[in-house]
Amino acid sequence: MAELRTDRFFLRSPVLEDAARITEIVNDPCVYEMIARVPPRQTTDQTGQWVLNCERGNELGTDHAFAVFENMDLVAMVSAHRPDDSQPFEIGYWVAPEAWGRGIATEVAKELIIWLEERGQADELISGYFIDNLASGRVLSKLGFTRTHVAPVFCAGRERDVEHIFMVRKAETG
Repeated sequence: MAELRTDRFFLRSPVLEDAARITEIVNDPCVYEMIARVPPRQTTDQTGQWVLNCERGNELGTDHAFAVFENMDLVAMVSAHRPDDSQPFEIGYWVAPEAWGRGIATEVAKELIIWLEERGQADELISGYFIDNLASGRVLSKLGFTRTHVAPVFCAGRERDVEHIFMVRKAETG
């Protein structure tokens, strides 16, 4: 199980015991409406299945998910996912609403990117945000992502397509 640390946070792979807290957070519409793959009213069982899928993806090298803890309280998630090892990782994150505005997403996503760089897996990273989630856009810009295009993406939380800004981050060369 991978573990990372920043000045303020401890990051580790999620475990089944985290499912209740994760479910509590992602069931807030402020969270699930900004994440493409999280449905409204997600159950703890669905979250538990997601945790198990993350474990399997970690074994395959396609998923690196980290629960983010502050003083033993799970406050965020950050992850890198790719369909297979020929594709770039997609960086994703969410933060519990009560912890917004404190730079958590930027700090933990930066740590994840550094970790991927050390593993030689960050030559190109992708990410994006729904057009009405400007805070996420600011996070990605701070992390060195640049806009590539806009296209609709199905948002499970809103149960419809939403305009999505796609971004890329390429490693510096030379």
